[in-house]
Amino acid sequence: MEWRPDVPRWRQMYEVLEERIADGVYPPGSRLPSVVDLCAQFGVAQMTARRVLKELRDAGLAYMEPGIGTSVAPLPKPPADLEP
Repeated sequence: MEWRPDVPRWRQMYEVLEERIADGVYPPGSRLPSVVDLCAQFGVAQMTARRVLKELRDAGLAYMEPGIGTSVAPLPKPPADLEP
């Protein structure tokens, strides 16, 4: 991955993972890569990988299961007035 110097690495990783979630690479309920796997994949420190996963959880895109890892959150239900 080519890093943009004007954007923090954690933010760039967040954008990549957010896009992969949106594209279905990581569908709802699937596990995201572990901290160790993210470090290997992106060449970052564990602190950076942990921050990315925390930011995804804070945004409601993921949730943590103790002892299991971080998984993609279910898709939000559309508002009742938009359902077919």
